[in-house]
Amino acid sequence: MEESFKIPQLLLRAALGLTFLTPVFDRLGILGPAGTGNIEWGNWENFINYTVTLMPYLDRSATNIMGGIATASECMIAVLLIIGFKTKYAALGSCLLTFTFILFMTTSVGVQKPINYGVFTASAASLLLASIASYKWSIDTLIKKNK
Repeated sequence: MEESFKIPQLLLRAALGLTFLTPVFDRLGILGPAGTGNIEWGNWENFINYTVTLMPYLDRSATNIMGGIATASECMIAVLLIIGFKTKYAALGSCLLTFTFILFMTTSVGVQKPINYGVFTASAASLLLASIASYKWSIDTLIKKNK
């Protein structure tokens, strides 16, 4: 059975990793300015303005810090998943982070936004990835082989 997960786990790691990296690149302005193509924010300021709507009980400086923590977490999780290092922990972190997004989004703007953004799917997929026994084509596997 474990053999049947070789390609699906690789694709799931890549998909989740890119799902986290793309919005990070968007909010840092790497993908282009707001309003062009599929750019949601285009810069940090627009991202924080949106984050304020998700956390209306925090002042702007606290929201900026929370946005920074979320961005750093997303970036770290993305890289770990893509390269396959500490994959189980990265997948669990991904599940917890996306579940947190679900809670904030649902309580502030309603359940439709996390559904539209696929946050429920990413959270469930992360939990599924965390339950896989081994990760072929990963740093985890290389380390395991060299022990």
